[in-house]
Amino acid sequence: MASSPSTSAPTAPFLLSQTGRRSAAVLLSAAILLRSRVVPELFRRKERASVREEELERAKRELYEVDKDGNKVLLVPTSRKVSRVTIHPTPESLYLAHRALFPLPSSATPGLNRAFIAQLRAILRIILPHPVCKESFMLALHSTFLVLRTILSVAVARLDGRLVRDLVSADAKGFLKGLGLWFLLAVPSTYTNSMLRYLQSKLSLAFRTRLTRYTHDLYMSPELEYYRLIDSGYLNGGADQYITNDVQRFCDALSALYGNLLKPTLDMIIFTTQLSQSLGGLGTVGLFANYFFTGYILRRVTPAFGKLAAVEARLEGEYRAGVGRIGRESEEIAFYGGGLREKSILARAYKRLISHVNSIYKIRIAYEWTEDYVIKYLWSAAGYLLMSIPVFLIPTRTVGIQAPGSPGEKVWDQVAGRTESYISNRRLLLSLADAGGRLMYSNKDLAELAGYTSRVYTLLSTLHHLHATPLSLTSHLTANPDRIALTEVNVAAPGQLLVKDLNLVVERGEHTCIVGANGVGKTAIARVVAGLWEPEEGEVERPLEREEVMVVPQRAYLTAGSLRDQVIYPYAYPQFIAHGGTDAELQAILKDAHLEYLLEREGGWDTVKEWKDVLSGGEKQRMGMARLFYHRPTFAILDGVECTSAVSTDVESHLYNHAKSLNITILTISTRPALIKYHSRLLKILGDGRGGWELSKVGTEEARMEVDREIGELERRLGEVGEWEGRLDVIKGELGV
Repeated sequence: MASSPSTSAPTAPFLLSQTGRRSAAVLLSAAILLRSRVVPELFRRKERASVREEELERAKRELYEVDKDGNKVLLVPTSRKVSRVTIHPTPESLYLAHRALFPLPSSATPGLNRAFIAQLRAILRIILPHPVCKESFMLALHSTFLVLRTILSVAVARLDGRLVRDLVSADAKGFLKGLGLWFLLAVPSTYTNSMLRYLQSKLSLAFRTRLTRYTHDLYMSPELEYYRLIDSGYLNGGADQYITNDVQRFCDALSALYGNLLKPTLDMIIFTTQLSQSLGGLGTVGLFANYFFTGYILRRVTPAFGKLAAVEARLEGEYRAGVGRIGRESEEIAFYGGGLREKSILARAYKRLISHVNSIYKIRIAYEWTEDYVIKYLWSAAGYLLMSIPVFLIPTRTVGIQAPGSPGEKVWDQVAGRTESYISNRRLLLSLADAGGRLMYSNKDLAELAGYTSRVYTLLSTLHHLHATPLSLTSHLTANPDRIALTEVNVAAPGQLLVKDLNLVVERGEHTCIVGANGVGKTAIARVVAGLWEPEEGEVERPLEREEVMVVPQRAYLTAGSLRDQVIYPYAYPQFIAHGGTDAELQAILKDAHLEYLLEREGGWDTVKEWKDVLSGGEKQRMGMARLFYHRPTFAILDGVECTSAVSTDVESHLYNHAKSLNITILTISTRPALIKYHSRLLKILGDGRGGWELSKVGTEEARMEVDREIGELERRLGEVGEWEGRLDVIKGELGV
């Protein structure tokens, strides 16, 4: 039975046409493809982004990792990835090999002399250690592009003359062909110019990297050159200016000078050879006469740029040190209200720098006027005279500008040929003048390089000198892990005997307090015990490992890094993990130092801030004690004058008692009698000018009398306050204040 129209009509809208079925198939295929390929790729990208973010956080936290050879691999986070840079420490044998190259410099003025050559050769041994190093390869590649640039310059000059020849002779086909060659030649020319600039920058960076790593290894060696350099007297100001700005200027000047010398020299040789074919013997002689004459003039008028550059670097360092001093000592300056005074000191340092720079600019006016006149105008006039020789003095030539054509050659072809020769020679002469100018300019660059070389060499020779005289001489030091002993030790500051024939033995658990007036030598004894100073005479026994003798200084040092880094310093995170450290352990240490609230207040262990500005005075001192609790050395030297002075009495008592509970033997330097009760012995430095001292046990009658004398002295001084205030009023009245 056939279906009626009424029953078939409702199903018609649900039937897809052939086009609809195709569209549905395409959509279904697209959905399947999206599900099988695109969606998983998005998830993979999201996962990679998550892994990358986790890796970046790890790099910020850990700073470095150690490879299988024991070298540190720095983790350098960037916006896209974490770069790994392997740091190979400079071997001690290399320092020994270089020591003879770096004797301390004389006080001679920096300049282009034998001393400059010797200093530059010594530094080149560092930045170009062997012929097959990376820097040597970059130098060879740079040289290749310099040679290629000169060859391309000759080709451009010849093509320039050919284009003008085709224009004069109305040779459209030749002109279009030459124009095509012009665009074709532009590709290697522009690429060569870009590569020259790129390789010069890379060469400077490679020189600086190698020189900086060498300097860092020497400066931060276990012999404490960074500490001893301050009192060495060899460097004017701190080493920061030398290591940062001077090293950078030296490397930039050296890499630029190489290109500024080699390429003009190649240009001079090749262009002179090319021109001699057109100018003949007389023109070539005139060309060389021009070289010697202009070189003589510029040598006579060139100022001592080497000395000027060295003085500018020194004044720049003094100004930079002044700015840094204000940043470091900002709180103390603010307490004294010394802003105006520091401003005047800073203004004077800047004025000296700017006055010197202005004097250099004035000197350069006369020099650069002479230089431009000689190079731009005298050389151009000489070029025209030389090109006129074949025209006016040699009427019949077989080559050159006035060369006759073949018997059947047309007049216009002769003119075109002469024009081509003229344009090519003129282009070569202009390039030759430019090359000569850069060679003349390089004399000034050489003089400035001599100044930078002198500064860098002074830094390296000073560091080598300190490295060659070790701080810890075995003749005065004996290793003993269980005690600190000073036997017949003389402690002296430069030109002043502080303590004479000191005999002190500190066994484990014998907590000792060192007291005395300011400036009598208490901290000097701590420096001898810690290994920073060497005694003039006597024997020192102590643990050789620095981890066994820790000093908590007057001013707590807060390093760059996270909150965790402040507690574990001088450890880095990998060392912390290697020693089995946990954040829970650090949290307990902060609790013992009454600093547990810092975790919540500052945002966790990985928070990075400028901690010297974030923490208060008391928090800084307690952070120093937290480090002591973490490292748990056998012996601790506390500079009690400041290391707990901003801490309340009850907290101070807890800190001392907790240190004792960790089996840390304490040596405290103090002027406060309140600290004596935490110790079992008392060493008093008399400060009588003869190096006198007294050692007694705490609790004896002698010790109690010492405390009473201290209290009596303080009460006497407090009693004089009224008299001092009265005298102050009298002085103010006399001054009209």
